[in-house]
Amino acid sequence: MEIALEKSTETNASLKIKLTKSDYQPEVDKKLKDYGRRASIKGFRPGKVPPSLIQKMYGKSVLVDEINELLKNTVNNYIRDNKLQVVGDPMPDREQADAIDWDTQSEFEFNYNLGLASDFDVDFNALPPVPAYEIEAGEAELDNTIEELKTRFSGHAHAEESAEGDMIYGELKQDAKEEGAEPFSTKTALPTKQIAADELPKFIGLKKGDIVTFDIQNAFPDEKSRALATGLKGDEAAGLEGEFTFTVDDITRNEPAEIGQEFFDKVLGKDAVENEEQFREKVLEIIKSNYGREATTLQRIEIEQALLDNIAISLPDDFLKQWLLSNNEGNVTEADVEEQYEAFARSVKLQLIKNKIASENEVNVSYEDVMETTRSMVREQFGFYGDDEQMKQSIDQIARQYLMDEKGNNYMQMYNRMFDDKVIELIKGKLTLEPKTISVDEFKELVSARQPKA
Repeated sequence: MEIALEKSTETNASLKIKLTKSDYQPEVDKKLKDYGRRASIKGFRPGKVPPSLIQKMYGKSVLVDEINELLKNTVNNYIRDNKLQVVGDPMPDREQADAIDWDTQSEFEFNYNLGLASDFDVDFNALPPVPAYEIEAGEAELDNTIEELKTRFSGHAHAEESAEGDMIYGELKQDAKEEGAEPFSTKTALPTKQIAADELPKFIGLKKGDIVTFDIQNAFPDEKSRALATGLKGDEAAGLEGEFTFTVDDITRNEPAEIGQEFFDKVLGKDAVENEEQFREKVLEIIKSNYGREATTLQRIEIEQALLDNIAISLPDDFLKQWLLSNNEGNVTEADVEEQYEAFARSVKLQLIKNKIASENEVNVSYEDVMETTRSMVREQFGFYGDDEQMKQSIDQIARQYLMDEKGNNYMQMYNRMFDDKVIELIKGKLTLEPKTISVDEFKELVSARQPKA
């Protein structure tokens, strides 16, 4: 076997592999002999099928399978042993492969195109300071949050006269369109929030017993709102048209929750606080905690941007675009690839940098690390408390099952998240972090500006 790497540019290379009969024939013969022992062919006793017939029936397919397996292992081992920084997957020369005569050739040549990332170093001393944000949350944020909570935990009250935002209950009717046909009639609730603005005035100021006439498609222009208003399935509601009458039976209105113990219990749990002062302190504490997590997320974005801005990496752009097209054949177009490539290249560069940092600093995530994090997730989600042996076994069983679900994707997602978190924490320890206090509005502006383009 001969293997040669030829680099045309810093980021593009081809891997040429030459195979002779001695490279693949021993394994082919071994497999054909095994086929002969197991083959069940009419007219021959088991294990007595002539080798020439086995060769005729299975020889080519065994040869192709063996060479493909040999090539896969050879390419992977070469990349690993030579520590090539490959991006995307090796792409075989299809024309060369299609030209092979599997019936007559005994020596083969294969060519794989490789996309390589350029060499780079990570010098933490050369990276600029990164802000460590603290988001100010004061009385204004507290008051807004409490108003939102009062709406979220609102109650229902009966109203004498309908207003915008109310729910109007009653009977919806339409006369039969054709002689002999059944008229339409149903008890339903009309959400005024779903009624078209031009038609809404008809539904304001209604009282119990009032009758309103309206065109169903004008009042509820889209199928979803018609389905919601009539209680019908989407396809049935889609066909409704013409004038309907609605007789009002009742009107209900959401009323914000009142400040008091019942409201405190609904928001924070029973008897968590005893008065409004304690309630405001606790809610403000939660707000600051939530903003703290969001500040950490923003800091991660800043760190990643600092890495990208200060570590130059060249990628084989044309190769990667072709690889994306080939790898998603039939699902994406060239225009799709062009539109999404910037975000893709950004993620590739970030992963290369993080992988190098992890390698140079021996950052590892073990199976036990993943299991322990998953155990904690199970305890939190299912409310498991205590640490007796039976409880531990139950938690372990649920955790293992979760990690095996989705064909192992859950495990990989958990692993990747933990790996990323460990690398980011290591980077934080090596960078200069500058404390910076910002307002909520400033925070929102920063998040909007820092979000990677889709």
